[in-house]
Amino acid sequence: MTTRRAFLRTLACAAPAPLCGVEWTAPTQAAPRAKYWVSGASAGASCGGCHLQPAALDRRHVHLPTAVLCQLCAQRCVIKDGGRGLCRARENVGGELRSLVYGRPLAIHLDPIEKKPFFHFLPGRTAFSLGTSGCPLRCKFCQNWQLSQSSPGDYDVAYRAPDDLAGESVRRRSPVVAFTYNEPTVFIEYALDIAAAAKKRGLRSVMVSCGFMNERPLADLLGALDAVKIDLKGFSDEFYRTVSGAALAPVLRTIKQVRASGVHLELVNLVVPTLNDGDRPMRSLVDWVAGELGPDVPLHFTRFHPDYQLLNLPPTPIATLDRARGLALDRGLRYVYVGNVPGHAGNHTYCPGCKAVVIRRQDFFVVESNMKDGRCGACGRAIAGVWA
Repeated sequence: MTTRRAFLRTLACAAPAPLCGVEWTAPTQAAPRAKYWVSGASAGASCGGCHLQPAALDRRHVHLPTAVLCQLCAQRCVIKDGGRGLCRARENVGGELRSLVYGRPLAIHLDPIEKKPFFHFLPGRTAFSLGTSGCPLRCKFCQNWQLSQSSPGDYDVAYRAPDDLAGESVRRRSPVVAFTYNEPTVFIEYALDIAAAAKKRGLRSVMVSCGFMNERPLADLLGALDAVKIDLKGFSDEFYRTVSGAALAPVLRTIKQVRASGVHLELVNLVVPTLNDGDRPMRSLVDWVAGELGPDVPLHFTRFHPDYQLLNLPPTPIATLDRARGLALDRGLRYVYVGNVPGHAGNHTYCPGCKAVVIRRQDFFVVESNMKDGRCGACGRAIAGVWA
């Protein structure tokens, strides 16, 4: 079976060579206007439009009319004319922010939905999965770095209209469209249009995200999505700052907003040896999930494999994952999983009442289901999730 990592590496090797030393300008002029930004010109005399602490500014401060503040993610990039945000996917063209990745998917693949992973959302179905280039984070352990850390123009990508992709999902008999691989926030305009086209065809849309977006863009996404998986990468600002180039608070805010919206939510914590695998951060993460989200949000502890800039670290010991899972179960979480360990007992879904296996998995595939109408086939207890 081809793994997602192998597929992405094959894609990166097979794609046309990067345009090294060449200024990539062709799509810029045709790139659509982005959402969620304010310019120096539109801010006028209101410094609060661009600055988090406008009162601290010197009275002589003057807005650059052609500068823009991107309000999409929590990086809040101030971008001068001709510049790009940290995600590389959005460019200031003459004082107007444009999306450089709209209509330009770099990866398209048909995956089991368990590979995202979603274990409580339409198990056993396939997900028509796509991603572009770009990400607002700089995770040193990123397993999709060929996409997330690339720039528009590194690969020659043909334009694909939203309606075309929704139609392809139908033709490939996939009931779910998944925005994944890189960070979907950076192609939010494209994702919203694809989700709308998918909905007209009776398809569901899901997102796999780092959760580092602002409230208003997230609210728009939640109006279009049926499920969200968030990577809660650690539980300290230090970890987020030094390992991911980000911050923890915006991610926690995102998770709470998704939970409050009623959109199906699952969480993943990649357990990285020596960086976020201690008892204290694990216990803090578990306590926060239990206290803020409740016992029914599925939580996946996933095994790290050396990749990208952390080739010096070993794979996560399985005993560490077992300890994390035990902490979560002891805290009262009902659906706790171990990921990237084929054949582990933590791959399966158990009834929180009678403890029977209600969904048995092998790798990323459902091999046995003992559920009926969303309930345990043994005792009849309702199992949290979206099953049809």
